[in-house]
Amino acid sequence: MLSIVGRFLSLFRVDRRVLALAFARMADGVGNSFLIIVIPLYVGSDLIAGNAFGLEEAVVIGTILSLYGFLSSSAQPFTGRYSDRTGKRKAFILVGLAGLAVTNLAYVFADTYTHLFLIRGLQGVSVAFIVPTSIALVNELATTRDRGGNMGVYNTFRLIGFGAGPVAAGAVVSAGPYALSIPGTSDPGVAINGFDAAFYVATVTAAVSYLLVTVLVSDPESTVADAGSDLSIDVFDRSGRHLLDPVFTLGVATLFLAGSIALFATLQPQINARLEQGSTWFGLQFAGFVIAQIILQTPIGRASDRFGRRPFIVAGMVLLIPTTIVQGYVFTPETMLLARLAQGVAGAMVFAPSLALAGDLAGAGESGTKLSVLTMAFGFGIALGPFASGTLVGYGFRVPFLFGGAIAAVGAVLVITQVEETLEVDRADDQSERGEPADG
Repeated sequence: MLSIVGRFLSLFRVDRRVLALAFARMADGVGNSFLIIVIPLYVGSDLIAGNAFGLEEAVVIGTILSLYGFLSSSAQPFTGRYSDRTGKRKAFILVGLAGLAVTNLAYVFADTYTHLFLIRGLQGVSVAFIVPTSIALVNELATTRDRGGNMGVYNTFRLIGFGAGPVAAGAVVSAGPYALSIPGTSDPGVAINGFDAAFYVATVTAAVSYLLVTVLVSDPESTVADAGSDLSIDVFDRSGRHLLDPVFTLGVATLFLAGSIALFATLQPQINARLEQGSTWFGLQFAGFVIAQIILQTPIGRASDRFGRRPFIVAGMVLLIPTTIVQGYVFTPETMLLARLAQGVAGAMVFAPSLALAGDLAGAGESGTKLSVLTMAFGFGIALGPFASGTLVGYGFRVPFLFGGAIAAVGAVLVITQVEETLEVDRADDQSERGEPADG
């Protein structure tokens, strides 16, 4: 058994704790993405009663889903900063996972819109404890020579969980109710409807994540020893070489990247009508981006450890421009799927290398603060995209995608002009620490 585990670890060539954390995020990703499918169905069911605050059902659903992302993204800089000050990444992750487990279970007892708003808001705060601290922990367990690969492995497993959840959620809800009885007795048992079953599944996945982190993950000792005192987020470059701080620039680029990706989500009726396709095709196209990410995150992350971070980030942002714009011009389901896959390639070229570059720039005890800039920006971008596309599609089908291409172009220009490569500098530093001559 140990030899099998050893071969599995060698396949990914990452620290055991990074792989354990990646599996934990995959498990809670399944549970979180479950709710993206289940909550709209739950709101529309006859199980929820009470005052909807005078809002239409669609508005209630959108508000509940958006509340999670808004609170999570807003709180991440604070949780990331305080995890730097305390030097306790694992404790913050466990607090967040415990919060997720409790709130997932709380849905079983929710029967009013007020309950749903409250629970979803608490979930957003819980996730804010997990995201920046887990990324910071991966950063601190990695070195300059393998940081990109570690970020790629972490993101790959997280995305597998996020992609699998919606598929399983629909099946769990539709297959209900479930009859639980005691074998060998005449007791009719308990009937569990499909919604409650889905909430129980989400609770179990959060609990499994909690167990994995508790048993297999630990803080590196250097995290406690090196907790920094200056934990501010810089907007302008203090060195004077550029106008904007490179980590802030990467955050803006991540915001535009996430926004360009998320434009697609709210346009299902328009896309299906234009391409004369059904919901199955839309689901495949929506998943195309995630599929490309799952396949490419780890190899691109490893390649960025060898060839540098910046070339991949620049190429990804440039590729994002045409792959976003073309979605407004295609006329067949097949070409839309190809466009989404190509957009996924662009995203994979940006995500792991950006996190690795920001990790390279983070000083001792600053990982939570610095990397929270990117995680916060991604969350806000995911919220920006649907809002922008819903607002702009009234001016024409192509307009949202042209907007996405425009902000992608701005992001590309910012990365090209404001971000420098970190890998060669760090490699020289690593060589000097080992008493080796620097290259060249």
